[in-house]
Amino acid sequence: LKSTCLGHGDGIAKENSPFINNAEVDRGNLYEGKNMALFEEEMDSNPMVSSLLNKLANYTNLTQGVVEHEADEDSKRKEIKVPRMGTFIGVYLPCLQNILGVILFLRLTWIVGTAGVLESFIIVFMCCACTMLTAISMSAIATNGVVPAGGSYYMISRSLGPEFGGAVGLCFYLGTTFAGAMYILGTIEILLTYISPSAAIFKAEEVGEETEAMLNNMRVYGTCIIILMAIVVFVGVKYVNKLALVFLAFCWFEVIICLLGNRTLSKRSFDVCAKFTESDNETRTTTLWHLFCDSSSLNATCDDYFSLNNVTEIQGIPGVMSGVLIDNLWSTYSEKGSIVEKKGQPSVAGSEDTKMGGLPYVFTDIMTYFTMLVGIYFPSVTGIMAGSNRSGDLKDAQKSIPTGTILAISTTSFIYLSCIVLFGACIEGVILRDKFGEAVNGNLVVGTLAWPSPWVIVIGSFFSTCGAGLQSLTGAPRLLQAIARDGIVPFIQVFGHGKANGEPTWALLLTAGICEIGILIASLDSVAPILSMFFLMCYMFVNLACAVQTLLRTPNWRPRFKYYHWTLSFLGMSLCLALMFICSWYYALIAMLIAGCIYKYIEYRGAEKEWGDGIRGLSLNAARYALLRVEDGPPHTKNWRPQLLVLLNLDSEQLVKHPRLLSFTSQLKAGKGLTIVGSVLQGIYLDKCTETQKAEENVKALMGVEKTKGFCQIVVSPNYRDGISYLIQSAGLGGMKHNTVLMAWPQSWKQTENRFSWKNFVDTVRETTAAQQALLVAKNIDLFPTNQERFMEGNIDVWWIVHDGGMLMLLPFLLRQHKVWRKCKMRIFTVAQMDDNSIQMKKDLQMFLYHLRLNAEVEVVEMFENDISAFTYEKTLMMEQRSQMLKQMQLSKNEREREAQLIHDRNTASHSAPAVKESVAAAAPEKVHMTWTKEKFVAEKHKNKDSNASGFKDIFNMKPEWGNLNQSNVRRMHTAVKLNGVVLNKSQHAQLVLLNMPGPPKNRKGDENYMEFLEVLTEGLDRVLLVRGSGREVITIYS
Repeated sequence: LKSTCLGHGDGIAKENSPFINNAEVDRGNLYEGKNMALFEEEMDSNPMVSSLLNKLANYTNLTQGVVEHEADEDSKRKEIKVPRMGTFIGVYLPCLQNILGVILFLRLTWIVGTAGVLESFIIVFMCCACTMLTAISMSAIATNGVVPAGGSYYMISRSLGPEFGGAVGLCFYLGTTFAGAMYILGTIEILLTYISPSAAIFKAEEVGEETEAMLNNMRVYGTCIIILMAIVVFVGVKYVNKLALVFLAFCWFEVIICLLGNRTLSKRSFDVCAKFTESDNETRTTTLWHLFCDSSSLNATCDDYFSLNNVTEIQGIPGVMSGVLIDNLWSTYSEKGSIVEKKGQPSVAGSEDTKMGGLPYVFTDIMTYFTMLVGIYFPSVTGIMAGSNRSGDLKDAQKSIPTGTILAISTTSFIYLSCIVLFGACIEGVILRDKFGEAVNGNLVVGTLAWPSPWVIVIGSFFSTCGAGLQSLTGAPRLLQAIARDGIVPFIQVFGHGKANGEPTWALLLTAGICEIGILIASLDSVAPILSMFFLMCYMFVNLACAVQTLLRTPNWRPRFKYYHWTLSFLGMSLCLALMFICSWYYALIAMLIAGCIYKYIEYRGAEKEWGDGIRGLSLNAARYALLRVEDGPPHTKNWRPQLLVLLNLDSEQLVKHPRLLSFTSQLKAGKGLTIVGSVLQGIYLDKCTETQKAEENVKALMGVEKTKGFCQIVVSPNYRDGISYLIQSAGLGGMKHNTVLMAWPQSWKQTENRFSWKNFVDTVRETTAAQQALLVAKNIDLFPTNQERFMEGNIDVWWIVHDGGMLMLLPFLLRQHKVWRKCKMRIFTVAQMDDNSIQMKKDLQMFLYHLRLNAEVEVVEMFENDISAFTYEKTLMMEQRSQMLKQMQLSKNEREREAQLIHDRNTASHSAPAVKESVAAAAPEKVHMTWTKEKFVAEKHKNKDSNASGFKDIFNMKPEWGNLNQSNVRRMHTAVKLNGVVLNKSQHAQLVLLNMPGPPKNRKGDENYMEFLEVLTEGLDRVLLVRGSGREVITIYS
């Protein structure tokens, strides 16, 4: 036995397995051959656990997309390992450097001065809380599985799906790019204001043009710096590391401010803070006097305010104990161009008509208010993703990202909050509100605190902001490249290419271009809110991703970071949204619009990606919930719409025989409701697996072409008839089941050897009736219009002979919603018998349609009782002869079959005789929707009288064989011929004719005759839709 096992389990299939290294094959085969023979046939698809684990252990976290990652894995393993970074260097410091950036140095003092300590505290606390909550959500996502490079984009797209991923990824990209612009603007502001004011190209020609000149300088220098940085990045920044070690030692040296009355003076244009000096008993006027008066003599004409108020000097940094904190607690918002004044300082107001411009006051350059400051401050806390963006370079990303990010946020929040209190407690309010440090000789306000000299801070912050700009310019193109390589946004795929070493060249050019837009805006205070929007949008979706995954309890959601909760994520998301609208509601709307457009674009055009994302899970949950809600009972008549099961016929190549059936479906549905497209393959499922898949692909492809929104279901069954029965019984799920079956008329039903024969058709009709479903049969389906055709005129004619729930009224209304049929008019014909009042019928019908709110022409056609024509007899005779012939052929076919059939028939006859009577009795009250009530009634009434009269009349001109015909068949044929004549007379040129479809006979022997009746009824008409209602009302006059 062992030897045979070995013989079978010699592992040849295993040798090609991708999971096993060749060196181990011999040992493995022997081992598996003896012990694992039971599983050997599946070794190709299901590897041994040992080899799988070996494969996983060597998994490297390379900086690229997953696909390339797996492709390049083996070659990469041989390369030298990348130096891996720990938590401190890899996450904590980058976050710290990004957060302690340009805003802290250039704007924090001004924010504290303008908003006051309390409101600044609120601003900083809100922003820090927002980032902290986001960091918690981000940590949960980052520790849920291996995060390759691509950081936040990767995390969001893999947990929220390609649409959200792409939209948020691009938002994050734009945010990072504008951040680059902001850092560059900060760099130039430091350069031109504090380091080298003389380097300015544009000088203010006239008074009040200082701001404009400054912005133009920014634009020119910014463009130069961008080009310079882009070149640096292009040449290749292997590791842009910047660490501005800033010494913020609080010390109290003399910083003197000069006040005139309560107005702060700008010390750039004078040195001595006095109106005149006395030396050698001689009074001389100072430079200050020159600025306010028209000459240097003591009796010169001076500015009103200057004459009335004294010049005083006060301590700029009085220190913590001076109680200046009390003055700085409350906000001092101001209009653009107002003078920075000290509260509580005595002053005498002069005449207000004097011109302020040109006097050496310190003016505010923009209008300030709380929400604007939030927008300007927020970018200073946006560095939290810096760690996760480097996920590819970390030794253990799962451990480092949460620890590093949360520590960095805690540290920086503490630094910011303590800075606010210390600035408020140490520095005089007028200096705080002096944005460009004009009162302190044009020094950086934070610099006045620095030890041993202000240059420490100035130079430090210069390099810090410069480095941060470089960091953005290296990070953003890589992010864009990652999105482009994912292939979800087709129009940016060109940016996926780069140099041979993977540096994203095209992406860098685009980034520099977008950055230039930010530079041309030129004002740091205008760029900051734009950037806040994009970052807030990104953070909002990170929180959403975490909340969705947690609430859905996805089996794959098992983060190693345990300290998260969906309420925190939800709070973070709400805070992000609130901050967006607080900063600037119109920017927020624009950012959302951009994200929305990208989302819809990816949904409409993007590649099909299945990343097992949370939104997909959300859809499944919502679908399940909705299905359970719908289950309760049959829908109300108001909600009834045809939920279609379309029965398609496939040819031997598994291609759809009548594609127009699907065109008609999409015209009828106009994208609403449920559509199940079903088809039957004959055979056994095990043998027909591949054919089933091929058929499904073909049908789905055609559904795509015809824009039929719905589901496809292919059933394999030993015979065609049972397959259709299975579909009618079991298609759909729960409350989402079909209530209407649409099929094509079997054109070739007269051919005997045909699986689409009349037998299957009649049984399908019976089954839909049994299942209480409506049935639509499209005759001459290949003449129906495609979705591209448009009928410019014509009629849709409805022949309403019996009422079976109003389907006939509803269908034309639904069809006319579609562009193809929109221009067609609806006409309704009904048939009046001998004793009907046709005028009253027409009035009633018009009233009924008025209540149904349907526009249609109404016509009542009168059908008079007349003699049965020779044509009818001839037709009936031909029909009966054909059915006799068919029976003869079937009998001579096989003797044994015949005997079996005879016995079977005898049994069923004896069983069904009483049953038929019962069923007729039971069906009597329900006959309303089964048969043509009026005609039946009249026929019964006149039966005896008519048969006698017509008997005498016709006996002379009757052919001998006519006498043997089945009289019920003759009567039915009579109806079919007469109705056909009436319909042809009125509707021959209609674009579509809808007719009541009579039910098949109760007695199965007359099935082939039934087909003949239908054929006669619809003869000579181009497009016919035979409609058989389900018996329940589907249209209502009530609201």
